[in-house]
Amino acid sequence: MKALVLAGGSGTRLRPITHTSAKQLVPLANKPILFYVLEAIAAAGIREVGMIVGDTAAEVEEAVGTGDRFGLAVTYIRQDEPRGLAHCVLIAREFLGDEPFVMYLGDNFLVGGIGEFVEEFESTGVNAQILLRRVPDPQQFGVAILGDDDQVVGLVEKPKDPPSDLALVGVYVFDTTIHEAVRAIEPSWRGELEITDAIQWLFDHGHAVRAYETTGEWIDTGKKDDMLEANRVVLESIEGDVEGDVDDKSQLLGRVVIAAGARIESSVVRGPAIIGAGTVVRGSYVGPYTSIGNDCEIVESEIEHSIVLEGSTITGIRRIDESLIGRNVAVGRSDGQPVAYRLLLGDHSNVGIV
Repeated sequence: MKALVLAGGSGTRLRPITHTSAKQLVPLANKPILFYVLEAIAAAGIREVGMIVGDTAAEVEEAVGTGDRFGLAVTYIRQDEPRGLAHCVLIAREFLGDEPFVMYLGDNFLVGGIGEFVEEFESTGVNAQILLRRVPDPQQFGVAILGDDDQVVGLVEKPKDPPSDLALVGVYVFDTTIHEAVRAIEPSWRGELEITDAIQWLFDHGHAVRAYETTGEWIDTGKKDDMLEANRVVLESIEGDVEGDVDDKSQLLGRVVIAAGARIESSVVRGPAIIGAGTVVRGSYVGPYTSIGNDCEIVESEIEHSIVLEGSTITGIRRIDESLIGRNVAVGRSDGQPVAYRLLLGDHSNVGIV
């Protein structure tokens, strides 16, 4: 079995962060989302991965490399522009050959891996298997309609009146019949080849499509609040590990990771939290569910339930909460007169000021 990982797309819902960075490389607990995907694939015993890349191909390829650090062999497949998930299957035909494969969206965070999901597919002999999760707001997702024996009999995209609460998680397994399906369907009103239309084609033409329901945490990390929730989930599972320097005026409370080369001076860090290599925290409070990236400076500030990417500085800020701060950002106070906020913000920014 092979894997097809989707790491293209423009990440419009995470702008302005994704104006300059691939959405799949935004970190959770200082590790890119995409790395969790690759680790799950390797843990399921899959070794060959085709990775769909787009405009951020150079950044993704630099981060992932050959895949050998994950025990994988990665082949990159370029998509000239987003044309739908089924189009990704179409352009990966040569790589996939006649083997079954897992298709995994590279910005989906799934707790518990995909090992049992893959094993179930292999044991049942169906043509396709989709991963589902019960959600409280099914109208925000693609929703499955099930018949007998967990067979899928219909799919509805973001229904106003949902026929079920079973949302499609961005993980699928297919055999070779999917290649006929993606060639047969037409572009949707969005001008894209939709994987839901291809799956619909499969069961319309008598092929077996089975549902597999997961009860584990699943988060589509397309928005800032989703990223913060996924970061919280990851941090809940960390073990404390202090390799950096912590002076005797500082306190570490709970499970805290201080990477080698980091320095904590006259500060309180309350876990679960992680401080990246080369970062300095001085005269500050870092609260629970916070990830501070490498080479940052947090000085005389308070921050909690947030993600700060590498190279950023926060100085003299009374309180930051539920925030996602990009790379090489400077946040600080101005003591000049008149008192004013001076902001340089990218498109789609969201700032709350008290």
